[in-house]
Amino acid sequence: MASVLVVEDDPVIRAALIEVLTGQGYAVRTVHQGFEALREITQDPPDIVVLDLGLPDLDGLDVLRMIRGISRVPVLVATARDEDTEIIRLLNAGADDYMVKPFSGGQLAARIAAVLRRSAPAGADRDRRQVVQVGELRIDPLARTAHLGEHELTLTRREFDLLAYLAANADQVMSRKRILADVWQQPYVEDQTVDVHLSALRRKLGEKPSDPRYLHTVRGIGIKLVTTP
Repeated sequence: MASVLVVEDDPVIRAALIEVLTGQGYAVRTVHQGFEALREITQDPPDIVVLDLGLPDLDGLDVLRMIRGISRVPVLVATARDEDTEIIRLLNAGADDYMVKPFSGGQLAARIAAVLRRSAPAGADRDRRQVVQVGELRIDPLARTAHLGEHELTLTRREFDLLAYLAANADQVMSRKRILADVWQQPYVEDQTVDVHLSALRRKLGEKPSDPRYLHTVRGIGIKLVTTP
């Protein structure tokens, strides 16, 4: 399930977008200020951002530039401005697409799907369809679900990304620096970030660092997910 962060200060529009996008199968989070959006993107990045330009604390164009300074997350801008010069500015600032208000919920959902398809790395459709089974642990990258036996794990986006990455590289020791480069894909992320998410994953898998079942730390080298727990 792809996650969408809606950055919109109008509560009526926010409610309408939540209804439409959840109905289309997206996991939706909303904020109403630019600084809140930047915090969300840093702490738990969504798969795509829908950004309104008329925010109460920051100009949306400035928010877009700030997002591009910290993340490559796809951004779809919702704007009431339809002048060519304004659209060119948005695209040059890093917007992946734009929609001019007013627009229908169906059109927005279709645009989001198109942006997500375009932003997927080469070969991602093939790789994401490969369900990984490790003991009782089953990870479906396409559905973005993880099960331990019959129990579905409740994971944040980044926890799932980390687990899926380790599973795709099962039995290989992955260094923290490589994990940060491949999973976070963001500058200025501390190595400790991996340990925090790894600790959360261990809790949800019901294991301890002193008695690992799936997630093994190789001291001084990195982490691996083992296929023979």
